[in-house]
Amino acid sequence: MVHKYSGPQHAHLRIGLLGGSFNPAHAGHRHISVYALNALKLDQVWWLVSPQNPLKSAADMGSLAERLAWARIAARHPRIRVTDLECSLGTRYTADTLRQLTRRFPKTRFVWLMGADNLRQIPRWRDWTRIFRLVPIAVFSRPAYSLGALGGMAAQRFARRRVPDLRARGLAEATPPAWTFLRNPLHPASATAIRRARARGS
Repeated sequence: MVHKYSGPQHAHLRIGLLGGSFNPAHAGHRHISVYALNALKLDQVWWLVSPQNPLKSAADMGSLAERLAWARIAARHPRIRVTDLECSLGTRYTADTLRQLTRRFPKTRFVWLMGADNLRQIPRWRDWTRIFRLVPIAVFSRPAYSLGALGGMAAQRFARRRVPDLRARGLAEATPPAWTFLRNPLHPASATAIRRARARGS
């Protein structure tokens, strides 16, 4: 069942938000989610399965129902919630989603979770500096992206607000802008590789 978002039950919880197309969800998404639960001392991680990523083509995008179904299979964890939250909220851009969430749940401590590849490209996102000012952000190492991401525009812009990874367990309580870079064990899974393998029938 897709997770719902009503009532006060999320008050005072620390919740990580992992957004994306999940086209498809895979073991790598679960890997960083479990790592985030421990490294950031989170109560839950919500997967925000996007109806359509504005920066990605819809040509090879699975339907939302298919991607939610695959995500539920991939998650396999009692503290990882698969959601169609952006569809429910009617939002398309991360800044709008976070704005609505922080208004609806003012006592919940949200942390935005993203890979190093997204830290590098986040200046292409709508209202990207507002994202940094709405919630703390945790960035995960990804093969071939980490070095470039740490030298990129977003990391430089908010360099003074970086939280050392040794203090990452308190990130959810930090006042934004606040972000940390986690040197998590790497995972080889790739949604692109999975799609290509499916296309080949392997």
